[in-house]
This record gives sequence, C-alpha cells and structure tokens, in this order.
Amino acid sequence: MAEDAQLVRRCLRGDPTAIRVLVERYQGDVLGLCLRLLHHRQDAEDVTQEVFLRVFRSLRRWDSRRPLRPWIMTIAVNRCKTWLTQRARRPELVEYLHETAAGPSQDDAGELAREVQEAMAQLRDDYRIVFTLFHEQGLAYEAIAAVVGKPVGTVKTWIHRARLEMLERLKRRGMVSEVEHELS
Repeated sequence: MAEDAQLVRRCLRGDPTAIRVLVERYQGDVLGLCLRLLHHRQDAEDVTQEVFLRVFRSLRRWDSRRPLRPWIMTIAVNRCKTWLTQRARRPELVEYLHETAAGPSQDDAGELAREVQEAMAQLRDDYRIVFTLFHEQGLAYEAIAAVVGKPVGTVKTWIHRARLEMLERLKRRGMVSEVEHELS
C-alpha cells in the first residue's frame, strides 16, 4: 500500500511516468473485468478508458490506508453497471457484429470454454461480477465485498450460487456429467 500511495502522490503532482505506470499496472485487470461483464470488446475498451478518467479525476479522494486495486475495480464495476443499464435502454441493430462464426470447432476444450462463457453471460449481473472478481481477478472475499458494497457473507453466497447456476447449465448442455461433478 505504501508503494500505491507513493505512486498516487506522483500522479497527483502530474508526473507522466507515474500516470503511465498506474495505467499499465491496472489496465489489464480493468479491461479483463470489463470484457467479462460487457461481453463486447469495443464496449469494454470504452469503459476501461472511462474508468481511468474517473480514477484520475477522483484520485484525491482515494484513502491511502486502503489498497488501490479494489478501489479501481469498484470504479470499473460501477462503470460497467452504468454501461449495461444504458445499453439496455438503447436499441442495438446488430448484436456483436464484430464476432463472426468461424465454423464448428472439433476442439472439446474450445467448446467447453464457449459453454462456460455462455453460462457466465446468463448469470444475473451481481453473480457475474463477484464470480469474475473472485475467479478471474483473484480478489479475496473481503476485497470483493468492498468493491460491490455488500457483506462478505453475501459475496460468498453469490459466488456459490453463480457456480451452481453455471454447473447446472453445463450439465443441461451435456458438457459436465453428474459423475464428473461428484469427483471434483
């Protein structure tokens, strides 16, 4: 945290190297989270830029006694929620135009990965957010609770429910059998 506090102080003084370091340090995590929550690369890139604009506008309000990463991820989650709300209100002519079907894949791992992504996309937003923060961003329960503004118990419950919903979907799609699930 002392390293983060020093970096933030340098950013607040307008040090371009510090600004670049901060963006480079957290950009991958923010973009990855945005991709998982928004399911659209261009939207994720746009929101990632908005996140860093907000980070730098709000840097003076960051509490240096707390870790920087969860604070930034909180901003990212909130921006994604706002984006999803706005996207739901505006009509989309062609959904995911940038994605093209490459034809059927014979690779079972690729098929499973697609099914997992689809199962994640079907989760309610709260579940998908905490699932992504835990499994893909590697945040601890306490950090996730801080990011989403919910108690740790709620976060654990949501992660558990997300896992169950995804597992159930994978079972229905024939991607996971009861025996495989019992062995794990």
